[in-house]
Amino acid sequence: VKEFVLLGLSKNKEEDKICFVVFFFFYMIIVAGNLLIVITVISSQYLNSPMYFFLRYLSIVDICYSSATVPKMIADFLVEKKTISFVGCTAQLFGVHFFGCTEIFILTVMAYDRYIAICRPLHYTMLMTRRVCGWTVFGSWVGGFVHSIVQTFLTMRLPFCGPNKIDHYFCDVHPLLQLACTDTYFVGIIVVANSGMISLSCFFILVLSYIAILFSLRKHTSEGRHKALSTCGSHISVVILFFGPCTFTYIRSSSNLSGDKWVAVFYTVITPMLNPLIYTLRNEEVKSAMRKLW
Repeated sequence: VKEFVLLGLSKNKEEDKICFVVFFFFYMIIVAGNLLIVITVISSQYLNSPMYFFLRYLSIVDICYSSATVPKMIADFLVEKKTISFVGCTAQLFGVHFFGCTEIFILTVMAYDRYIAICRPLHYTMLMTRRVCGWTVFGSWVGGFVHSIVQTFLTMRLPFCGPNKIDHYFCDVHPLLQLACTDTYFVGIIVVANSGMISLSCFFILVLSYIAILFSLRKHTSEGRHKALSTCGSHISVVILFFGPCTFTYIRSSSNLSGDKWVAVFYTVITPMLNPLIYTLRNEEVKSAMRKLW
């Protein structure tokens, strides 16, 4: 197989035209919204805490993550035959898992940051130094790279000699495993275990962090509780929107690919689009910094 055919989200020309307008608008919001957060955090002298340091990199990852799939999907809405080369498919598979896994790690680090800030405030400046923050972000990128290399190598080394139609709008592990001309049972187990181990372990850390935060908030004043919950509420919203659909897709061996591709829209398009809105609408410091920037 020299190229794959992506079946996409829709098989109707009229629906394709509507989807083109909708997803083009969504992508513009993703790029503009996340870019605005990056510029605001870099430009503002007040947004220099670790939380905004991580938020800046989360926005950068969101732009890269959606750019790995959405531009190709938008372009495919306007063509009759949605093809992608073998090399292009490999690159897209690598990009989706690289940026997706990096985002999971950064969200986990952000939860740990909130835990230290609320549960151990006196040690916060000592524990969350600029160097520590830099190393955790670097570790997130390295972790995403290693995960993606494993997923891509295991999937793309399989022989593809028969059908080349992928029931998805981008190249992903489960649709490609179904096209391989060999038994993919063991590869499928390794791939699911790899994704599942990362998703579940990070989700477990997130849950523990917020349980500890909730217990700690009992000792705070009502004003302190409100401020802490407001900050954590934004992060929890993003975690639910991203982890829910992502875990649903990768924690199991998939059999309903047509359903999975609509679930994938949530973590490749909807979550990156809502992240800037969630973090700005619920955060007075960011809104104030944006007003000063303008």
